[in-house]
Amino acid sequence: MGATGEQIGPARSRERFLVGEPIADGVRSPILNSWQRCQSLGLSPDQTDLPYRDDFDPDSRLVHAAQPVLDQLASRFAGSQMNVSLADGNGTVLQRRFGEPTLARSLPPIQSVPGFVFAERFAGTNGIGLALAERHLVQVYGAEHFAQRSQSNACSAIPIRDQLSGHIVGVLCFGYPHGYEHPALPVLVRRAAESIERRLMEQRSARERALLRAYLDAGHLAVNGAGPGEGPAIGLEELGDSGLDLHDQMILKEKATELISSTQRTAVEVFLPHGRGVTLMSSPVTSLSGVEGVVVEAVFTGEPPPAHHLSVATGAGPPHGAQHVATHETPPGPSEAHPPAPGAPAPGKVRGLVLVGEPEVGKYAVAARRRLELLAEASTRIGTTLDVTRTAWELAETAVPRLADYVTVDVPEAVLRGEESADPRSELYRAVVHGIREDCPFYPVGRVELRSGTPHMRCLDSGQAVLAPDLREAVGWIDQEPEHARGILDRGVHSLISVPLLARGVLLGIASFYRSEDPAPFGEDDSWLAQELAARAALCIDNARRYTREHTLALALQESLLPQGMPDQGAVEVAHRYLPAESGVGGDWFDVISLSGTRVALLVGDVVGHGLHAAATMGRLRTAARNFAELELAPDELLTHLDNLLVRLDREEGGDNDSGSTGIVGATCLYAVYDPTSRLCTMARAGHPPPALVHPDGRVTFPELPAGPPLGLGGLPFETAEIELPEGSTLVLYTDGLIEDRERDLDVALDQLSRTLARPDRSPEDTCQAVIDAVAPEHPADDIALLVARTRTVPADRIATWNVTADPSLVAGVRAAATRQLADWGLDELAFAAELMLSELVTNAVRYGTEPIQVRLVHDRSLICEVSDGSSTAPHLRRAASTEEGGRGLFLVAQLAHAWGTRYTTHGKVIWAECALDAA
Repeated sequence: MGATGEQIGPARSRERFLVGEPIADGVRSPILNSWQRCQSLGLSPDQTDLPYRDDFDPDSRLVHAAQPVLDQLASRFAGSQMNVSLADGNGTVLQRRFGEPTLARSLPPIQSVPGFVFAERFAGTNGIGLALAERHLVQVYGAEHFAQRSQSNACSAIPIRDQLSGHIVGVLCFGYPHGYEHPALPVLVRRAAESIERRLMEQRSARERALLRAYLDAGHLAVNGAGPGEGPAIGLEELGDSGLDLHDQMILKEKATELISSTQRTAVEVFLPHGRGVTLMSSPVTSLSGVEGVVVEAVFTGEPPPAHHLSVATGAGPPHGAQHVATHETPPGPSEAHPPAPGAPAPGKVRGLVLVGEPEVGKYAVAARRRLELLAEASTRIGTTLDVTRTAWELAETAVPRLADYVTVDVPEAVLRGEESADPRSELYRAVVHGIREDCPFYPVGRVELRSGTPHMRCLDSGQAVLAPDLREAVGWIDQEPEHARGILDRGVHSLISVPLLARGVLLGIASFYRSEDPAPFGEDDSWLAQELAARAALCIDNARRYTREHTLALALQESLLPQGMPDQGAVEVAHRYLPAESGVGGDWFDVISLSGTRVALLVGDVVGHGLHAAATMGRLRTAARNFAELELAPDELLTHLDNLLVRLDREEGGDNDSGSTGIVGATCLYAVYDPTSRLCTMARAGHPPPALVHPDGRVTFPELPAGPPLGLGGLPFETAEIELPEGSTLVLYTDGLIEDRERDLDVALDQLSRTLARPDRSPEDTCQAVIDAVAPEHPADDIALLVARTRTVPADRIATWNVTADPSLVAGVRAAATRQLADWGLDELAFAAELMLSELVTNAVRYGTEPIQVRLVHDRSLICEVSDGSSTAPHLRRAASTEEGGRGLFLVAQLAHAWGTRYTTHGKVIWAECALDAA
């Protein structure tokens, strides 16, 4: 959390957000989401104008319900800089109260005058707007506010709901200097809002008021000083001070609604989670106008309740103001108490009102609230992963048992692969079967066939939900497979809702909801709820499908761009592994490239980023690296060329702002060249982890190589390091996905890698598998490329070398010595071709090169003839004219050799030619 001047909260993070920089942490997700919404709405942080409405109702039901609570809050915070606002469900401020009345004269109108609209779409991130958006208690501090004008303050705000419908009808917001923050403040805000909600319920309608008046006039709660007609002495919320928390109160209210559905006098014992027993008593009540209803009271044994105030437990004292806030009109004190009414509970027992209402209205209210609660829960439970099957399971788990007793989800097999189905009806796959019992009487997971006429097929054909209240009348469903249908009906399943999974105009499958335990059939409200759940799930499934498609394409592209086989070479024995990241394919790659003179190049690299773009960039870099390697460039020169290439690609792709390309961020690379004739390995790296070297005795080291900058920065040099490798040693190259993990320290990963590699007796293939099993993260967040190369050596008796002076007469002696060496190797059949090639190559070196001149024959998988000299000028193959006497030497070499070429060294060049051993 940063601070600047008077600003508090994440000021630095906010400034980074406003200029488009990424924010790693330090900002709460509701605040960051609100900032993003404000930015998408085009709001400006320095905005000062808010809409003003003069048509709001200053005498609305909400204002009347809140008036006493607001007055008592103002009294509580008298003399402080606390201010309390009441807004309606649209964010329009209806009432304001100030602890210090002079604040109303010193503050600007938008902070002191009712009528201004503080909805998020107008005012940016603020307490009122965020409470409406998040739909729960929120707190906003300093620079978390989007508008500059609010950043010296903090606020706590909570929605006010109509308890019957569950709709948000207003917001209660406390504004205060940041120094006034106190842990008890959220409790006070919540309980004050609950008091307003209770008062809204008390004035819900004339019928409800009449029922409540009839109840009060009957003297049911004429205890602790409250006489008939004076209002309830103890409500359920006040019982909370005697040990009932919000969860306990919710349990009692839910049970009370069941009792309200009956007009009979009933007493039910309810056991709360903490072991406390409460007796709920329901009694019919009739108003003077003839309205019939039910009242439910709670009675439990305990100490008499405290005064009817909201006590705020404090440590160093509450925020500025008094110790208590009244939640409703204070009843008469003990000295004014009326005698207990007949039937009142005995001393030592506490009795309070839970609910009063009409049976049918109560049922509707509870059902509506539960539907809303389920939808709210579905928004957080469905779509937690980008996996089609998991998302379907989350839909089923959310619906069972609160909406249905069994749920099946069928999707086309193409959707599971990330594709759109050409005919969803013909290739359905049952992805989920879930219910209240494990032995669900439905077809199991697997391919399913649905026939026309069934509710399921009608749903697929029409794209609309199909409600079958009585499955016994669903003839098409029964006729599809009568025996199976009878088995389902015999298990008590009697009602069905089939809902299509539609998202962005694409049919992704069907969700079927079945009821068995509740004897009442599904109704239209249930169908609406099922459609809402299915719509949310369908959007998440479509997102998962699209992700699966992109992931599959990227993986296919990545695998096609990686080596499909290893080249035929004898320098190293290699094995490799590639593991894509769980979250998406990246740009890791590896390669093994045969070079001249029995040498081999080993290469690993990692392109920053994931997805198709990273995979395509990897393919470009790998192709370029192979081409540069064919030019026999030194490792540092090769990395320089790759760096320049990446800079050009980044400039070309990122230079056009209208192209929509994200550009190329960069890459890392390690390039090594091993020569089995000298056991020298020359390496260079560009921001890449160093390799691991396993010595023949099992010792594992990490050679210290010059780090070098990552590719793509441009203009920075690379360095090489030359290491002599013991015969039989193993070189292990890898990308950072192998050793970097959020759950593990880097040193720990390297230590695990060292212990795993300290087994020189294992083959490269076994070593690869052991490293993946022991070191790779269980859930890799990045790609992993691993290359294990066990070195080999060309025996000294298979190498012949002659030093030659610049004398043309010595060419014949070289030919003779080469012929004898070939005879010793048993390669007499290659003598003619080798003599001719050496004659031409040595003659060129003597005539056009400089000393020192050296001739080398290597007997490996092929016969390699090399002539080196101190000149850096290479001959070129050309077609000689018929009138020319020379110019045909290299042409003859090219015809006789299997391959030939030139490579440059620090001391000159080497011209080489290879003859296949079976060429004779």
